[in-house]
This record gives sequence, structure tokens and C-alpha cells, in this order.
Amino acid sequence: MSIFKQVPSDGQKGKVSYNSGIVTGIVNLAVSEVEGVELLAGKKKGLKLYFEKDGIYADISVKVDYGYNVPDVAFKIQETVKHNVEAMTKYKVAKVDVFVVGVDFLGDHAAEQI
Repeated sequence: MSIFKQVPSDGQKGKVSYNSGIVTGIVNLAVSEVEGVELLAGKKKGLKLYFEKDGIYADISVKVDYGYNVPDVAFKIQETVKHNVEAMTKYKVAKVDVFVVGVDFLGDHAAEQI
């Protein structure tokens, strides 16, 4: 289990520590907010986070529901993940890579219009 610390830059004393599970939960929540997409689960983990000096790097593997525009969904995931992580933790997100590994043709959330 990793713990990542952030020291306030405004001269305040003390520090805030984030467990990597907290950031993982924020990213999971961000992906779940995007319509028409499902994060991979099970043996093939759909989320990998790397904490580097210049920021957090995220590899996100998803399945997109049939009828959704794949580039639009991927871009929305990138925007949502970056915004949520930076707003909730004060970490910088350096890069979000989205890997679309499949299309869900029978999903309950498939778009009504093609």
C-alpha cells in the first residue's frame, strides 16, 4: 500500500497524505460519471495509476456501449478524470490514456439512436 504526501505550498505547516486507493476510487467514480462506458473489471484490471514527480499517469481500459461515439467518450473520460483528481486531491494529472478494448452490443446502456 502506497501513501503519497503533499506539502502545502502556501507556507502552512503540516501535510496531507493520500493512499493510492483514494485516488483509484476518485478515478473509478470519474469513469462511472461518463455515459456509455464501462470500466473493465476482473482479471484484466481496467485501471492502472502511476505516481511520478510530474504528476499522475493513468491507463484506463473500457468497453463502450454500442451507438456511442468512441472518440467523444474517450475525450470525456480524460476530461472527467483530470478534473476530478485535480479538484479533490490537488495532484496534477500528467496524462490519461484511454484504451477502448471492446464494444458492448447487448448492454443495458446501449444508445437508443445510432
